[in-house]
Amino acid sequence: MTSPTDKDSAKTAAAPSNFLRHVIENDLAQGAYSGRKWGGSPGDAAHHAQGMADPAKVRMRFPPEPNGYLHIGHAKSIWLNFELAREYGGVCHLRFDDTNPEKEEQEYVDSIRDAVQWLGYETCLADRPSAPGTLQPHEYFASDYFDFMYRAAEYLIGAGLAYVDEQSAEEIRANRGDFNTPGTDSPFRSRSVEENLARFRAMRDGQLPDGAAILRAKIDMASPNINMRDPALYRIRRATHHNTGDKWCIYPMYTFAHPIEDALEQITHSICTLEFEDQRPFYDWLLDRLAEGGLIASPHPRQYEFARLNVTHVLTSKRKLRQLVEEKYVDGWDDPRMPTLAGLRRRGYTPEALRLFCERSGTTKSGGWIDYASLEAALRDTLDPIAPRAMAVLDPVKLVITNWGELMGGDEVLDDCSAPVHPHHPEMGKREFKLGREVWIERTDYEEVQPKGFFRLFPGNKVRLKYGHVIECTGGTKDASGKLVEVQATLVPDTKSGTPGADAIKVKGNITWVAAADAVQAEVRLYERLFAAANPGSGELLDELNKASLEVCSAFVEPSLAKAQDGAAFQFERHGYFVLDAKAGADGKRVFNRAAGMRDSWGK
Repeated sequence: MTSPTDKDSAKTAAAPSNFLRHVIENDLAQGAYSGRKWGGSPGDAAHHAQGMADPAKVRMRFPPEPNGYLHIGHAKSIWLNFELAREYGGVCHLRFDDTNPEKEEQEYVDSIRDAVQWLGYETCLADRPSAPGTLQPHEYFASDYFDFMYRAAEYLIGAGLAYVDEQSAEEIRANRGDFNTPGTDSPFRSRSVEENLARFRAMRDGQLPDGAAILRAKIDMASPNINMRDPALYRIRRATHHNTGDKWCIYPMYTFAHPIEDALEQITHSICTLEFEDQRPFYDWLLDRLAEGGLIASPHPRQYEFARLNVTHVLTSKRKLRQLVEEKYVDGWDDPRMPTLAGLRRRGYTPEALRLFCERSGTTKSGGWIDYASLEAALRDTLDPIAPRAMAVLDPVKLVITNWGELMGGDEVLDDCSAPVHPHHPEMGKREFKLGREVWIERTDYEEVQPKGFFRLFPGNKVRLKYGHVIECTGGTKDASGKLVEVQATLVPDTKSGTPGADAIKVKGNITWVAAADAVQAEVRLYERLFAAANPGSGELLDELNKASLEVCSAFVEPSLAKAQDGAAFQFERHGYFVLDAKAGADGKRVFNRAAGMRDSWGK
């Protein structure tokens, strides 16, 4: 496993301790997993007895189901598992929990792999030889273990710990009981081992229709934990699997498959979110039974739960996000308004910002909501020290300097101006641009009558064109509808920035601009939060959408941005942080997405 950067590593090492660190440190101190072997092939029943001593002190895993794109909640799990593995001398597996062929696609597998690597966690370095001179990735698929899972299911049947139930789904649901009522035994629960094996093999061989039977664990129908009331292990699903094709018509349930996957991969600490806490007793029950039968080694993995990441104005339900995509309320899974990692990446978020946000959000067993403003703050804090600066005019109106030709020797004369690429990093160099008779300024920089506290352009007021000259506003022109179409001003001589006379006249206003002569036309997309509701998901999905989540501007940007690389981030002075959108600009036009404003202004 590779760590993101030395700087990130230092931050994580200095991070406050939490209950997961305490668990891992205690296990390491006691040598809880020090006797493990590593080698052979996961999925082979003899795997655990083969190979050398495990070179990894701990093994973690990130186990997404490939049925959608990863979202910001997954970022927290990725960060937590990979960073804990790095911190304690271990490795983290990327495992695809592909046990539901009806909803899983290769597209999602590819997108997940890409997102994990983009976030800074390579899965291509390993300690498990696959061929002379090569290393096999720490990348796994649940479907690679289907043969073993089937054998494990037959073992449970043979041990009297599982049975085939042929009740209808409605009957099973009704007989399960509730929190106040114990469940009722299935009429099929007392079948003999031989009959259960025969019926299970009939399920496997396609002799029963979908939904006609399931394999259930035989535990306790009166358990106060409903998850222990004979949970389902296998169901019949005639569906082509992205990895195994049509080999199987029965598929393991996630709650059955997941513990087995952890055990076969020698996971030490299986970290889940709190909604899996009630599943832990079955996780332990299953692994204890398989260990008793010699199918897996001991000590087996242990499951621990932490509070999931909840961010205000963000929805992380894959089902509801898919609805937005399929009904075209957004432009795909990577729409910059989406909370997916693909969407955040296209919006302009960086891996460093997301890792910092995950670290700041903390790791606890108690839930809560993190304000969306904290996410934007993490982006600003990571981009501010490194993002090149640029001037851009998003709502342009023309400013005409009426005495330009008189003072500069002709209306067509252009004056060379420059500015630092970054104000605190002179080694990054300077950016060059022109100043001429006509420039583009923000429409909001002019007022006919000065409002209180307004120090920009109004008749009689002097301001500085940033990095250029001081000008004095003489007025503005509006069309018949009252819309401002032009502003006029005069140049104040000998006031150019960087010259001896620059400070001769003190002004309170300083405005950004782009010369009409060398301006680059661009489309700028101002994104806001996709949901207006602070805690979306409780009401009607479409009613909670923010109708003003996207504003498109026909803008002008300074010439340095003509050569901007796809995905490059900039601070547009006064406006915030923007990224060049490679996908939207595929036809050659310049499209910049706003990742975050200069400060949080939501609801203000």
